[in-house]
Amino acid sequence: MKTLLLPFFLLISSVAFCQNPLNTKGESQEILDLISSYSKARETKDTALLKEILVKDIDQLVSSGEWRKGFDEAVTGMMESSASNPGDRTLKVESIRFLNPDAAIVDAHYEIKSASGTVRKMWSSFVVVTETERWKISAIRNMLPAGD
Repeated sequence: MKTLLLPFFLLISSVAFCQNPLNTKGESQEILDLISSYSKARETKDTALLKEILVKDIDQLVSSGEWRKGFDEAVTGMMESSASNPGDRTLKVESIRFLNPDAAIVDAHYEIKSASGTVRKMWSSFVVVTETERWKISAIRNMLPAGD
């Protein structure tokens, strides 16, 4: 009888503690859509959309070294930056690394093309988390490669 119970308990425990894969195609697409929404909100200066996709305690480190902490400071800085650095902004996601089912790091190429045609090439990393069953941006890090 004991030999019959062991396989049964192993089967039940493996099913009970099975985890969902961390990089499901649907979640990856939701995150890609989130980054696209962020890019759109920056381009159109849509603070209502930013309110939907950023967590309240977001923090952002920009390439100049300025820290922006909290929603109001981050959004004010984003709007000022867009005004003082005009141009077409593009974010191309290169990778999504899931840390757990509710958090991921997104790395992207970030470019700003000015009206004169010069292109500022940077990297952006986003920490995204699920909040109220929806992916939102929790942190942003913009980096200018050395020598640029």
